[in-house]
Amino acid sequence: MRFAESVSENVFRHPHADVLGIALSAINMDRTIDLSERWISTGKSAYICMTGVHGVMEAQSDAHLRSVLNGALVNAPDGMPMSWVGWLQGHRQMDRVYGPDFMANLCGVSAGKGYRHYLYGGQPGVAQALKDRLEKRFPGLQVVGTFTPPFRNLTPEEESHLFEDVQSARPDILWVGLSTPKQESFMAEYVDRLGVPLLVGVGAAFDFHTGRMHEAPAWMKRAGLQWLHRLLQDPRRLWKRYLLNNPRFIWRIALQFLTRQYHGEQCTCATKAPSSTNS
Repeated sequence: MRFAESVSENVFRHPHADVLGIALSAINMDRTIDLSERWISTGKSAYICMTGVHGVMEAQSDAHLRSVLNGALVNAPDGMPMSWVGWLQGHRQMDRVYGPDFMANLCGVSAGKGYRHYLYGGQPGVAQALKDRLEKRFPGLQVVGTFTPPFRNLTPEEESHLFEDVQSARPDILWVGLSTPKQESFMAEYVDRLGVPLLVGVGAAFDFHTGRMHEAPAWMKRAGLQWLHRLLQDPRRLWKRYLLNNPRFIWRIALQFLTRQYHGEQCTCATKAPSSTNS
């Protein structure tokens, strides 16, 4: 069913910035929380992506990931470079929607609203530890289930167990703590099958909120240097991601702006509303 057939498009319509062919939602934290709550009330299923330089660059050579990102209810700017590109395209209201902060903020409003949460991802023991941390930090928060997936595709038996557990738990929000592009592929594949109103990919938020990784100072986040803080914590795993992707991103985004300036073109990412994934 088309989204417009059952829910007013205007409620969820928002502008997008074009970041190398990826439609980044030109919104901020408050607007993302508002859209999330409004979508939960529809009872339909959709997913939210948190996209930074890494996701944009992965999508340059991965057509499936590009389609998944562009098909999200919200494709939030998880990184200051995304916001800077948006500002240069005239989206002055656009600001960083950092995954761990979004998770904390939505959990913060959940106790009073009765939203039910489910945690999918992390290494063994991490999801349960996160459940304990969140329930302690936000009294009244309902974390109704956890699932630690293997480092491979789920078997039919594991899928059945996940479906049964989610159906029994009846969450409103399912947090997916995998890496990019795994979490985006998971959400796109399972959003219809799980029947949860909102799936949100938050990457390393599970590790940040359980203290397995340390947050960067606020000034580093606003300066667009959180990647350096993460690199220093895990150089063996992340050096290729940041030291190769970041220069490529700068080069390609500069070419995008120069090409458009030369041809006198404007951003073609129109304001759009998502499609409902189920009726």
